[in-house]
Amino acid sequence: MDRSTTRLSLRVSPGASRSAVVGRHGDSWKLRVAAAPERGRANHALLDLLAETLHIPRAHVELVSGGAARDKVVVVHGMEPAQADQLLEAAAGVRTVV
Repeated sequence: MDRSTTRLSLRVSPGASRSAVVGRHGDSWKLRVAAAPERGRANHALLDLLAETLHIPRAHVELVSGGAARDKVVVVHGMEPAQADQLLEAAAGVRTVV
């Protein structure tokens, strides 16, 4: 079993016109979700968006802090940080210069 995990710091804006990865926000990733911030809907939409963007099962994405805040921490099981960053950058349209 792959034991690698990635901890993502996120800045989330609920109630957007559509769900999307926007790009970097300091050391965090900025994401928008279309769901309203009520009864956990925005958090659920956030975890669904991350699972889809990172091409992993939803069960591998876990919200560990910030349930009622815009700033959240999510743990992604089974993925290295560099791979997660690469997929998030691609989703946001960010170009990395090497």
